[in-house]
Amino acid sequence: MKQIIALTLICSLQFPIKAYACKVCQSQQPKVLQGITHGLGPESAWDYIIILSSCLLVLVTLILSLKHLLKPKEKNLNHVKYMIIERNSYD
Repeated sequence: MKQIIALTLICSLQFPIKAYACKVCQSQQPKVLQGITHGLGPESAWDYIIILSSCLLVLVTLILSLKHLLKPKEKNLNHVKYMIIERNSYD
């Protein structure tokens, strides 16, 4: 495992991947995204709304999933998790 990590680090130092936009694409981007993205820029204001709403949806989903994963607050004794806990306690 150590050899794989070392090889990955060496290769990443030898062949750095540049994620900057080229000069042609940079001129086609709006001021906010110049130098960051590569390719076509957003075509209308709807593109920003779609991206922002999807980012918000992903963020809310992440927060709620972490909340319910770390503190489920399930106290019902008939819940399926107690069946599993009891079954594993006898092993």
